[in-house]
Amino acid sequence: MPITDLPRLMVAAASSGSGKTTVVCTLLELLRRRSCQAAAFKSGPDYIDPMFHRRVLDTPSYNLDLFLLGRNEPGRETACRILGRHGRQKEIAILEGAMGYYDGIGMGSEASAYELASATGTPVVLVVDGRGSALTLAAVLKGMAAFRKDSRIAGFIVNRVKPMVYARYRRAWEGESGLRSLGYLPDMPDCTFSSRHLGLVTASEIADLQDILRKLGDAGRMSLDWSAMMGLARTAPPLSWKEPDMAAPADTVRLAIARDEAFCFYYEDSLDTLRSYGAELIPFSPLHDGSLPDCDGLYLGGGYPELYAQNLSRNGSMSASIRQAIRQGMPCLAECGGFMYLHDYYRCQDGQLLPWAGVISGETYMTGGLRHFGYVTLEARTDTLLLPRGKTLTAHEFHYSGSTASGSSCTAYKAGSSRQWQAVVASGRLFAGYPHIHFSGCPDCASRFIGACRQFRKERMR
Repeated sequence: MPITDLPRLMVAAASSGSGKTTVVCTLLELLRRRSCQAAAFKSGPDYIDPMFHRRVLDTPSYNLDLFLLGRNEPGRETACRILGRHGRQKEIAILEGAMGYYDGIGMGSEASAYELASATGTPVVLVVDGRGSALTLAAVLKGMAAFRKDSRIAGFIVNRVKPMVYARYRRAWEGESGLRSLGYLPDMPDCTFSSRHLGLVTASEIADLQDILRKLGDAGRMSLDWSAMMGLARTAPPLSWKEPDMAAPADTVRLAIARDEAFCFYYEDSLDTLRSYGAELIPFSPLHDGSLPDCDGLYLGGGYPELYAQNLSRNGSMSASIRQAIRQGMPCLAECGGFMYLHDYYRCQDGQLLPWAGVISGETYMTGGLRHFGYVTLEARTDTLLLPRGKTLTAHEFHYSGSTASGSSCTAYKAGSSRQWQAVVASGRLFAGYPHIHFSGCPDCASRFIGACRQFRKERMR
């Protein structure tokens, strides 16, 4: 059983919008400046925050999601394994929380940042918004720390506060809450990250991101108590995990994976799981390339295809290449944005129909609000590429688009609710729908997917 003394911290908050991502990027920038080898992780299913982590450190950031990885002890074990594997050669690991610290499924804390901190033994730093509050801030801090006996909240950072205000109230905040102050960040309106319907604008779209990071690093160097944070990180207990008993794959298959401005939502450790079953990932661009690369399977992830609808429509040679490959039996997994792209048409807001890949008969379009949001369990109603009939897997949906052909090969059961609906177009070796999955939480699905790719390769080599 591997074990590592990994110093680690989780940056959490009482609610979304408190500045977790800003504080985490500041910490990662300071670590980079100090040539300190760091690993970054994100609690929950969010794709965009890890992109910011990656831009700072120039290394992948990994999602730790206790619903997608499994709603049981093996799921917690998998989270520790991902954290340990990618952190054991590092000097520190920074975990970014999700939503409010205790917010999980429904009105419970299941799959919350709090549950992740408990599962991984990670000390927690709470980010609080310092605007418009004085002593009341201490009440918020004390209430958050005392809400659960094992909260693991040990310190706090005050965000968006004037230096003079911080200096005036710091001792009161510490004394009344019993928590250690680890510094502050001033209000920096020119260093905010913009949002759109699926969350923050992606890191690659921010032209002046490096300038923003430089400013955040300069501010954090002056206002954050770095030695106190490192001391807190070193209080984390040793982390241990079990490695799965798994034979090395006999051979590899070439799995084409869409990676460009339109398709960029992937879980890094999910991709590692596919590699462990023998996938060689071949990146390509539905926006810019003329055809699929030489491959045995196809993975179309999520993203923002609606923002590039015209350009995707104009690339008819790529659409034809994908359409032909799937019709010839190539295994294809398409999630959310990738599922949208496979439709016959994208309907613009002015009613114009743009031809897309033409694999799924129907239209996709943007709506005025969230269609489905949250964790789901998928149950296969028939044998599919990823799941045999009657088997289940955990997934996540979060989309503002709709479809005239959402599929009915699986039943989606919303976690923490009695709601259910039909989902997923599964025919032959195609598995396409709005749900996002994490292969580290369903390795049997990864095995089936790569196994189908091997079978297809044999067929096309005859």
